[in-house]
Amino acid sequence: MSVVETERNGQIMTIRLNRPERMNAIGFELRTQMAEAFTEFRTDPDLEVAVFTGTGKAFCAGEDMKESLERGAPGLDERELPNPFMDGTLEKPVICAINGFAMGGGFMLVEKTDLRVAVKGAVFEMSEAKRWLLGGYNHGMIANLPHPIATEMALAYRFTSDRLYELGFINRLVEADELMPTAYEMAEHLLTLPPAARVNTIYMMRQMRQKPSPAIEKLAEALHAHGDQSDRMESRKAFAEKRKPNFKGWLQPEDRYNMPTLDSVRDKS
Repeated sequence: MSVVETERNGQIMTIRLNRPERMNAIGFELRTQMAEAFTEFRTDPDLEVAVFTGTGKAFCAGEDMKESLERGAPGLDERELPNPFMDGTLEKPVICAINGFAMGGGFMLVEKTDLRVAVKGAVFEMSEAKRWLLGGYNHGMIANLPHPIATEMALAYRFTSDRLYELGFINRLVEADELMPTAYEMAEHLLTLPPAARVNTIYMMRQMRQKPSPAIEKLAEALHAHGDQSDRMESRKAFAEKRKPNFKGWLQPEDRYNMPTLDSVRDKS
């Protein structure tokens, strides 16, 4: 059985993550099939709008940490296929139909979509602070959220779809049986627009998304390395073994107070 299923309905393509026994966690196979599905969507001239959803109680639980532990390292595999949805080369709109949990990398998939409809009570979490040495500092900025909310998001607090709807991150909030009908209704509206208006407007809106400055990105890169790197895998081992993690924090105690700064990363450029 495919871990990513696709379905065509006229000019609409449904892309469905289909690994419910693992809450649609993102492993190599799922990333590969997702890249293939979005490539097909991008290159087929008969397809204009995608509806992106999941099977089971989760939209996507994020990284497959069991697979990361088996590989001995988190992150992408060198065998990865290019994915136009992930690399920003997709010119067509994507509507996310969030059927349940959207955690970590699953949250980031939602974040990349153009329009979002979610079931009431779905749970969201930007999990980077739990797994890396820096929290998801940029996600609240991309979503144009107020600074205290962005900070809450960066520190891996959980949000419900109800709250994210109130904050403007979700376009529609519905009961479970209305999820797909609402997503398709939104897709059908897009198809009533002149093709150039739809494509050009999606392109323009994507250009207007906020993003960190190059200096902030360099500081983030330095902070990703500021600490004991073993804590990254320890967080994953503890999760897999259902125990409390034993974090080390820093290689030397004084490193805690020796923070990289914007000036220091600028000096290295």
